[in-house]
Amino acid sequence: MGRAEALIALRQALSAVPDLELFTEPAELQRHSRDAFEYSPVLTPQLQSCRAELVVRPKTVKAVERLASACADHQVPLTLRGTGTGNYGQCVPLHGGVVMLTAALRQIRSFDAATGVVTVEPGCVMRDLDQELRRHGRQLRLMPSTWRSATIGGFIAGGSGGIGSSRWGFLRDPGHLLGMEVVPLRPNAQCRQIDEIEAEALNHAYGTNGIITALSLATAPAVHWHQVSVDCDRWEQAIELMQRIAASAVDLHLATLLEQPLLARLPTWAGPVVSAHRLLLLVAPDGLTSLQRMAQSAGGTLRDLGPEDLSCAHGLRELSWNHTTLHVRASEPGWTYLQMLLPQPELPAMAALKQRWGDALIWHLELVRQQGCARLAALPLVRWQGEEQLCRLMHDCKAAGAVLFNPHVITVEDGGLGVVDADQVAAKHHFDPAGLLNPGKLRGWDERL
Repeated sequence: MGRAEALIALRQALSAVPDLELFTEPAELQRHSRDAFEYSPVLTPQLQSCRAELVVRPKTVKAVERLASACADHQVPLTLRGTGTGNYGQCVPLHGGVVMLTAALRQIRSFDAATGVVTVEPGCVMRDLDQELRRHGRQLRLMPSTWRSATIGGFIAGGSGGIGSSRWGFLRDPGHLLGMEVVPLRPNAQCRQIDEIEAEALNHAYGTNGIITALSLATAPAVHWHQVSVDCDRWEQAIELMQRIAASAVDLHLATLLEQPLLARLPTWAGPVVSAHRLLLLVAPDGLTSLQRMAQSAGGTLRDLGPEDLSCAHGLRELSWNHTTLHVRASEPGWTYLQMLLPQPELPAMAALKQRWGDALIWHLELVRQQGCARLAALPLVRWQGEEQLCRLMHDCKAAGAVLFNPHVITVEDGGLGVVDADQVAAKHHFDPAGLLNPGKLRGWDERL
């Protein structure tokens, strides 16, 4: 049977599945085949013509099982999608086929008041999940800057860290993801529960090796964070203060450092444009006095912006991580970005790169915890001057000792540490033996022969 015939047969089979919506209008197919890959001028020409041939939205796990079985029977690719807030084409169907929307699978199944562990379906929006947790005195440990619209399943499958990484590190660190419910892409598919160890292989795998229908997460005690900004005249001064705060006992949820040229490219509610560099902090209320003392001793100017209002979309969270890139590109589309973990000490490497690349490189730093230690991650804005120049810049960053996480590639491995994770490949072999889940995104699977 050819592809066209297989799609017709698949559509007929799926039309009889209860609790499964089908979308075939060209506008719907186009809309649900894209994410924010326009951040990358390299990915845009590769991905902009990719389009699903059918979009479906299951409302129950039983409908997911029927969908997976039908795709396996007819050998049609299946790509999973949350709300499409990712930047790397994680949910773009490279080979057409079916895109499955998780939005209707959004129930919070259970919450353990004693441990704080929550079990939730993948389509639950992180804002809604966090609000529900706060009613129980808990909060999410980690979230992207797109937390108001991103789904928890999309974050686990496509994200790596974000707000909260200053304390809790990265999503793939042991202790965050405690288990999953997964539907394999096989004939007669049935969901199964997997434990924390097995779930590691599906964490940050772009939905290439299993369909997540529920996940269990550790949470943290809720804190009513204060928003604080500190302006520093010298870059070295700002770095030193950021590191001093990181080494203190002050409870932080976010620490973002923006080089001065970024301030004029942010929305007006980001604060006054000054001639200084700006440190943005979410701090526990009991740390305000200590923070004020450290800022004064460093020669910085601190502004207490008051308690964070989680009902407002104009908070410091929306100036951090990839929202910084979003705002800059909104004002000047000719910018893209990189992602890296800076070497220690950081200043010599940053100074050397700045000397070579000048105003084509603007620093944006985020405080993270990596293997238990405070580190500085960089998401610098880069003026787009062509792919050759971008490759030279990435080469220079690596030569300076930075660990690069390339946001201009489509595979799981090359956007990470560049090495194949055998456990991810083994999980795909087990849960997706025909290689139909989001094909083209797991390099280790394509290279296994």
